[in-house]
Amino acid sequence: MFCYQCEQTSKGKGCTAVGICGKDPATAALQDLLVQVVKEISYFVHHAGNSTARDAALDTFVIKALFTTVTNVNFDPQRVKDMIMQAVELRQKAQGKYLATAPERASDFSVLDITPDQSLEELIGTGAQLEIEKRISDQGEDITGVEELIMYGLKGTAAYVDHASILGYKDDAVFAFFHEALAFLTQKHELGELVPMALRVGEVNLKVMGLLDEAHTSTFGHPVPTQVRITPLAGKAILVSGHDLLDLSELLRQTEGTGINVYSHGEMLPAHGYPELNKYKHFVGNYGGAWQDQGKEFADFPGAILMTTNCIQNPKDTYKDRIFTAGLVAWPGLKHIQDHDYQPLIEAALQQDGFEADESEKLITVGFGHNAVLNVADKVIEAVKSGQIKHFFLIGGCDGAKSGRNYYTDFAQTIPQDTVILTLACGKYRFNKMEFGDIGGIPRLLDIGQCNDAYSAIQIAVALSKAFNTDVNSLPLSMILSWYEQKAVCILLSLLHLGIKNIRLGPSLPAFISPAVLNVLVENFQIAPITTVEEDLKAILN
Repeated sequence: MFCYQCEQTSKGKGCTAVGICGKDPATAALQDLLVQVVKEISYFVHHAGNSTARDAALDTFVIKALFTTVTNVNFDPQRVKDMIMQAVELRQKAQGKYLATAPERASDFSVLDITPDQSLEELIGTGAQLEIEKRISDQGEDITGVEELIMYGLKGTAAYVDHASILGYKDDAVFAFFHEALAFLTQKHELGELVPMALRVGEVNLKVMGLLDEAHTSTFGHPVPTQVRITPLAGKAILVSGHDLLDLSELLRQTEGTGINVYSHGEMLPAHGYPELNKYKHFVGNYGGAWQDQGKEFADFPGAILMTTNCIQNPKDTYKDRIFTAGLVAWPGLKHIQDHDYQPLIEAALQQDGFEADESEKLITVGFGHNAVLNVADKVIEAVKSGQIKHFFLIGGCDGAKSGRNYYTDFAQTIPQDTVILTLACGKYRFNKMEFGDIGGIPRLLDIGQCNDAYSAIQIAVALSKAFNTDVNSLPLSMILSWYEQKAVCILLSLLHLGIKNIRLGPSLPAFISPAVLNVLVENFQIAPITTVEEDLKAILN
């Protein structure tokens, strides 16, 4: 296998024996095969003419297939095989529509030969022939790297499309772009053609994050500043991790009156700020930190656990019988929740001991989405004009286990007292339980939300730029970002699409970004790797 789609890839170059995430070579090969067949589907859809060849089944499948291959989502070879077989059926459907529009093009595009009777081993062998290293050898690391940058951006955006679609928010133009971009990746291109496509992914991702923001706020209300308990209460318990707010909402509805307390974990922490979720009295608090600590935290949690969307790691035997997956998340041997029927999860929670006693209350505050912040924009603007607030730092992104992420803790603790921190995604766990105080009643730490709530951060920045009659790059605002997986990639592409410069990125740069491509990003956007807190802070404030 060869995989370099995440930040923690082996030796910073690529995982070749087994993924740092836990992905084995068989699953890696099957995921590569699934992605290839999805590209072939989109080739036929796009070139047949989206208006005639597209349909809801094709659109939905392409999005879910890409999301399935995001880091820490699906580790189950059999489930990936099932998706491949479904993809082959849909490919035939799309190809039929393509040929119906122009039969003479039958020989224009060849597809992988996959038949329904092929074994898992045969499919793994076919997928192994699609390894990235072969493309690097054939066309070089620059071209291949930007092709993968586009693909990883599409995978990340697909996750957000899926979240929005589940809540009933869809955009035909977004689906059409996915087919166009995937069809684009079936052809050879020069670097000068690939980089603009990568920025288009960022443009569409910005639109999708806006759509997801509308889906979340229309369904669950606009987030409001909310204190969240981070110490447990006595009683039976369920822990919910991942990102999917509908999964959480359905679970809260089904557990009401059962005596079970529900806790958020990881990227579910911002859920407490949504009025339609926080109204449930048994949604009592947040437990633990970011995804990479789940091995210890889940073992210590005396209840049942639900994994929604991505973030799952190899479950330990100490909690394997009480962890459940939902949606696209899969691990061989784990129990999977279908159609939001949480009864098996509830029964598992009731069989566990739960927390024996209340722990001393400790609170943190979440819910500073764009609506909440912009409602007090006049106070923020006045604090800047009066000199009370000298600078804003967006410190956030993905957390991870790889060394070097203590940089973000140190940075947050080192910045001057007359500055404000905006944070989002699970990177916040590096410092969100520390005391930062306030400036004239404005908290110095504003938790904006999940990774997709980068949309909120952008809306806040744009509003400030309008208030000061300048552009975002001229604001006293610096972005110090951490990345791990493909959703961070699409967010970065959105920021680059907007022309935002001087982003500092770490803890290490993507292995798929070659030195030549990095030079392009440096020249055009002044993107820079993090160095030391002292050097970076000095450069920013000077």
